[in-house]
Amino acid sequence: MRKKPDSLKPGTELDGYRLEKLLGGGGFSAVYLARQIEDDRRVVIKEYIPSKLATRDRDGQVRALSEATESRFSRGRKLFFQEASTLATLKHPNIVNVFNFFQANGTVYMVMEYQEGENLQHYLQTRRGGLSETFLRTVFPRLLDGLELIHARDLLHLDIKPGNIHIRRGGQPLLLDFGAVHGFPQSRQEQPGQVISPGFSPIEQYDTKGYVGPWTDLYAIGATMRACIEGRAPDNARKRHDRDAMRPAQFAFRRRYSDNLLRAIDWAMEVDPLLRPQNVAQFRAALTADTIPEPEQPRSAFERLACTLLGKG
Repeated sequence: MRKKPDSLKPGTELDGYRLEKLLGGGGFSAVYLARQIEDDRRVVIKEYIPSKLATRDRDGQVRALSEATESRFSRGRKLFFQEASTLATLKHPNIVNVFNFFQANGTVYMVMEYQEGENLQHYLQTRRGGLSETFLRTVFPRLLDGLELIHARDLLHLDIKPGNIHIRRGGQPLLLDFGAVHGFPQSRQEQPGQVISPGFSPIEQYDTKGYVGPWTDLYAIGATMRACIEGRAPDNARKRHDRDAMRPAQFAFRRRYSDNLLRAIDWAMEVDPLLRPQNVAQFRAALTADTIPEPEQPRSAFERLACTLLGKG
């Protein structure tokens, strides 16, 4: 179970905003509902407070737990701020709108637009899965459009799951929670520490030297689609890597959903990153294709390096 973040009290004022309540949080952040004092506009504010690296003092300041965690906390704080500034430039109807970011209390904050609607995780829990193919084909192509823009900016979300998808009226999805977002790593050694969401994070996120890329987010998209059908998180990737006993979607659910939809989900959820779609365009095409293409032999220098590092020859 994740430790609850040391949250700020309702009524706390930060950089022109007044906090109303804690909405939630996890291992890396606390999320608040707040209002902009100037115009009473409702917003959502995310605070960087990684529970394994930092804590909050009585005066509200966020400090490293020890000298041993100081450098990691400082680096994470810097990355969070840099990535918030990049996310503020991503304007897309299916990506949460980040419109401000600031430093206070020894840490950094991201300010996002507040949107009415329902969290997909809650939506799944109340319906116990079995969401219609119409729902899947309404929500996920739009999410893919937003994800494609993120990847085009050389960013990865790295924590896509039902809890980070907001459903607005008319089935319009909104991709949330960019606290784990990172730029494309240039080498395995530069791979940042990962948020792990069992069932939705692929095998490369369990390895601090795993090679993440667009294929990592696509695994999470496929896993989220499967969760919409099955009503629960899929088997976690580490278990599947050791012994994959998860029945392919194209066999488990074939009487209820179209074959190309199920085959696309299975393709996205291949345990081996090299066997998955390598970009959003490939996965989007698979959702309407009659067959899933066989993976090509890696041709680029990057793919050859990935093959070598993964022991694929």
